[in-house]
Amino acid sequence: MIPRYSRPEMVAIWSAETRFRIWFEIEAHACDALAEIGVIPKEAARTIWEKGGAAKFDVERIDEIERETKHDVIAFLTHLAEFVGPDARFIHQGMTSSDVLDTTFSVQLTRATDILLADMDALLAALKKRAFEHKDTVTIGRSHGIHAEPTTFGVKLAQAHAEFSRCRERLARAREEIATCAISGAVGTFANIDPRVEEHVARKLGLKPEPVSTQVIPRDRHAMYFATLGVVASSIERLATEIRHLQRTEVLEAEEYFSPGQKGSSAMPHKRNPVLTENLTGLARMVRSFALPAMENVALWHERDISHSSVERMIGPDATITLDFALARLTGVVEKLVVYPDNMLKNMNRFRGLIHSQRVLLALTQADVSREDAYRLVQRNAMKVWEQGADFLEELLADQDVRAALSEADIREKFDLGYHTKHVDTIFRRVFGKL
Repeated sequence: MIPRYSRPEMVAIWSAETRFRIWFEIEAHACDALAEIGVIPKEAARTIWEKGGAAKFDVERIDEIERETKHDVIAFLTHLAEFVGPDARFIHQGMTSSDVLDTTFSVQLTRATDILLADMDALLAALKKRAFEHKDTVTIGRSHGIHAEPTTFGVKLAQAHAEFSRCRERLARAREEIATCAISGAVGTFANIDPRVEEHVARKLGLKPEPVSTQVIPRDRHAMYFATLGVVASSIERLATEIRHLQRTEVLEAEEYFSPGQKGSSAMPHKRNPVLTENLTGLARMVRSFALPAMENVALWHERDISHSSVERMIGPDATITLDFALARLTGVVEKLVVYPDNMLKNMNRFRGLIHSQRVLLALTQADVSREDAYRLVQRNAMKVWEQGADFLEELLADQDVRAALSEADIREKFDLGYHTKHVDTIFRRVFGKL
């Protein structure tokens, strides 16, 4: 995580102060449950909440203790005891470090996901608004980067909305997957702590008890979570790449907003570069890169080891902070995207009617011409457009073999742009519901 690609609310989730506060809440909730079932005095549980809850944990002090103990949870518990006093002996009864660490990680990931879901809602709202704005803005569709057939810019944005709607659903499922709690003690057998303690802590933190924790929460959950973030990042890159292509000088059908005073190049004053969407492409690569180590964390030794720990200390903050920033940046790009409908029409007409070739092909087959012959007739006229700059309609009208099957009116009718956009409302209803 670096400040350049970070937003404060998400960063705060991963701060040392937040982490230690969650550690305390887990320990204090566990003490409440232990007091309720008679394992520790209720007065001790109250004292732990009162003194620990009012404490301002000193990160430097905890680090100082850890330098001696070489154990982060013990360092925290030692520092906590400095506030709580003698009743601190009841803290961490029957628990192991993973109970605190894994449950905290679940809390942090669920909180982070709530921010990501809000980010997604903002992006979806921006895409919907711009999609309806350009529902009927005709543009050329491209396959392999080559002109194919007409579509609308609104349909392009509707596709992105549908894709990010699926991403949001996956993200919500990933949140549910990761929202589990483990307070089960060494090797997860509850030998020294009652399962009711875990149930109480889980309920207080908005989590579910992990069915079998084996001392740690199984890492297949985390693998699925970070893989989901990777898929979201890939969708970000897809839309960013589309915008980058549309901003190319020879295309210029849409471009990122270029603000007053902005500079595009240190050497060339004329430049207006797609820097935001290029940046998003790079950020997407980083988020995806965190999925593989999460998958490699699944295979731990026996009931647990800590090979996953160093990985998660990095990928937890970095993946969620980066994706949060990327979603917010993409939303801004969409909201301010400058669209050039005139350039879209100009580009679409650049090859003088060539985009209507399929309609002519189908018309010939309907007029009893074999598909092979129909394809040959249309293609030989299309090649004149590619190679000689001819007008496709004029070439077809002058082709006696084509005219033998189709009248002039039949041919001209096949060049109607409205034919290609007649089902746009159907697509929009499928994406957005009732229009």
